[in-house]
Amino acid sequence: MNCPAPLFDSLDYFDKTPQPLKLNSDDKQQVSAAMQKDYEQAHAFIYSYRGSQATFNAYRREIERLLHWCWNIANKNLPQLKRSDIESYIEFCQKPPLTWIGVKNVNRFVQSQGARIVNPEWRPFVAGVEKAAHRKGAEADPKHYTLSQKALQAIFAVCSSFFNYLIQEEYTDMNPVLQIRQKSKFIRKQQTAQVIRRLTELQWAYVIETVEMLANSEPERHERTLFMMNALYGMYLRISELAASDRWEPQMGHFKQDGDGNWWFTTVGKGNKERMITVSDAMLKALRRYRQFLGLSSLPTPGETTPLIENTQSGGPIRSTRFLRSEVQFCFDKAVERLQKDGFNDDAEQLMSATVHWLRHTGISDDVKHRPREHVRDDAGHGSSAITDKYIDIELRARHASAKNKAIKPEWLEHEKNAETET
Repeated sequence: MNCPAPLFDSLDYFDKTPQPLKLNSDDKQQVSAAMQKDYEQAHAFIYSYRGSQATFNAYRREIERLLHWCWNIANKNLPQLKRSDIESYIEFCQKPPLTWIGVKNVNRFVQSQGARIVNPEWRPFVAGVEKAAHRKGAEADPKHYTLSQKALQAIFAVCSSFFNYLIQEEYTDMNPVLQIRQKSKFIRKQQTAQVIRRLTELQWAYVIETVEMLANSEPERHERTLFMMNALYGMYLRISELAASDRWEPQMGHFKQDGDGNWWFTTVGKGNKERMITVSDAMLKALRRYRQFLGLSSLPTPGETTPLIENTQSGGPIRSTRFLRSEVQFCFDKAVERLQKDGFNDDAEQLMSATVHWLRHTGISDDVKHRPREHVRDDAGHGSSAITDKYIDIELRARHASAKNKAIKPEWLEHEKNAETET
């Protein structure tokens, strides 16, 4: 089965008005009027999420897959889909054809001679490999593709939202996703608290000390990185909240002092929500150090428009989250080397799997131990205290240590058996 072509370009090239639908040039399937209408409805729905790059990408991915399945597998159009069709679609997503599975994320379209053309390497699904395994040379294999529980939840959420939109547009009269009564046959219910992926105290100590050493030895490159690491941990920032976008450009002037002399940082995060974050004395000290390196005044002035994370080449703000991730990963790698050198091999092994987002988790987890959870909740931008509560738990090492010596058999029985063995 041939792999279908991508339908929707990136946000930068996404026009408000949909163009005529085009399929693979070697595809025998013709574009029908019904398919064009499906495409136009999907285009308008995805466009409505243009306010957030991450949300736009997520919705584009799910709707694109659904359309490909409708047209290429089910031979149906959106208004024809019933409950059973959605169940078949989910089962398809759990085991798509190998020709539909790639081994890396690539752009859907590429620039060629002034035009946007289909990237032949793009696939609707991507097989992944654990970060630690990849570092050891393991490669992704389409045969081992699995759909995670988080991905399944995204299918239900996005498709349900899409059909609600189609009902409002009077394009269909029902939401087949809502008619699936037993979603548990697809999505497992977790009875235990989800483990928050974060750094241990030792790992974080090695990471931040490593970055400080790098900043001292190569300030031109790593003073900026040191400030980033402090902000990601100390203010629970997401990587997207450090990078500039069309909806928000983080600036030095977003650090502000109130009438009581307290400092706050304003950001716009997930869901395009603005929030104020308390700035600790330690974070303020990190800000002073960074600004001194930049040749600026000790603290920001009201309305200062200096980019928070500056592109050293252009002088403007950094917009690429990929670049920021690579800088953080470099620091993780150096910390791993130091841990291994000092004999902390288990901690080094675990740190190999860490991502940038672990710094936010670590900062929240460490603070919620001694700060009121409502304060942490508001600084983190959590919608409810229930989300913050997930970060309140005991360390897994301590939990395992308390269970390490618990017995299965009664102690007296073990004593009797040992006595019999000795005689």
